[in-house]
Amino acid sequence: MELFKVYQLWPIEPLKGRGCTVWDKDGNEYLDLYGGHAVISIGHSHPLYCKMIEEQIEKIGFYSNAVQNSLQVKLAEQLGKLSGYDDYSLFLCNSGAEANENAMKLASFHTGKERIIALQKSFHGRTSGAVAATDNLKIQSPFNKTDHITFVRMNNLAEAEAEFAKGDCAAIIIEGIQGVAGIFEPDAEYLKGIRALCDKYNVVLIFDEVQSGYGRTGNFFAHQHSDVKGDIITTAKGMANGFPIGGVIISPMFEAVSGMLGTTFGGSHLACAAALAVLKVIEDESLIDNAKNMGDYLVSRLDGNKAIKEIRGRGLMIGLEMHPEYQDLRNRLLSEKKIFTGGAGKNVIRLLPPLCIDKETADRFVSAFNELTN
Repeated sequence: MELFKVYQLWPIEPLKGRGCTVWDKDGNEYLDLYGGHAVISIGHSHPLYCKMIEEQIEKIGFYSNAVQNSLQVKLAEQLGKLSGYDDYSLFLCNSGAEANENAMKLASFHTGKERIIALQKSFHGRTSGAVAATDNLKIQSPFNKTDHITFVRMNNLAEAEAEFAKGDCAAIIIEGIQGVAGIFEPDAEYLKGIRALCDKYNVVLIFDEVQSGYGRTGNFFAHQHSDVKGDIITTAKGMANGFPIGGVIISPMFEAVSGMLGTTFGGSHLACAAALAVLKVIEDESLIDNAKNMGDYLVSRLDGNKAIKEIRGRGLMIGLEMHPEYQDLRNRLLSEKKIFTGGAGKNVIRLLPPLCIDKETADRFVSAFNELTN
């Protein structure tokens, strides 16, 4: 048997990591400015993270959700405290796609309505409902196509209200910052307007913070820069620093009914230990402030580079839209400078480094970037 080859693989296998650095089998050192799709939040192999996982696996790694798990309760308490959503409830699952599936399902249960509004250029995952709400026909099979999803333009309140007014909309789902699309952020006034329209038309406001959450943008969740609260918030990628977990943060207005949602592996003892370690490190090491400060620093160092058409984003969620002649820059950064970055389309480089990045690492990246573009 061989692997089902759906991934375009770099010819590199990282075998060891620490902080913002990984090493391959030959001892070659690479800077990680991508964090494995924004997953590595506190840095590779953080000592406390490793310790808490090791201590937990020596006790118990898994039992089903048919029994009590005090680690889940502790995780909900700590997440509520750090995120500012302390009066909300938490449902634990395994991934961002699963979190978004459950969020949309919960909204439909609550309102009795069937249609979901999503934004153009959105990405919400690859499971059935999540991919249907993703504005990319290339990854939707015929099975995924549905009349229950309508796409509207970002920052266009009139389009959203026209759909809400039809009376069959259960929810609108909005990324705090669109990542896969190339780092596009909804305007603050748009989000405030959407909040008011949701209240007017009984539509659930879902914020997808799978990529933009967990301190990445200099606030716990990206939508909090606009001083707006969601009814449901989904999270996953940075939640456990690489251990699979997802979360649905749920307003008190929703009633929990036995059997409404469920999962086999979600919220296991080991996953909760990993997620608790991440929250502790984020708080103890002030990584949310560091994300803001280092994001500002990176942008200030890159601003003025004539190869860059536009810089977008917040904190450590940065999109560099390059002029067309630099569309191969991501490959060159890896092959010539040993730096991992992300991409979006042909011309956007995404920077999603661990939140612990320091000025020395940022300077190394900027120097390499400038050498290849000047």
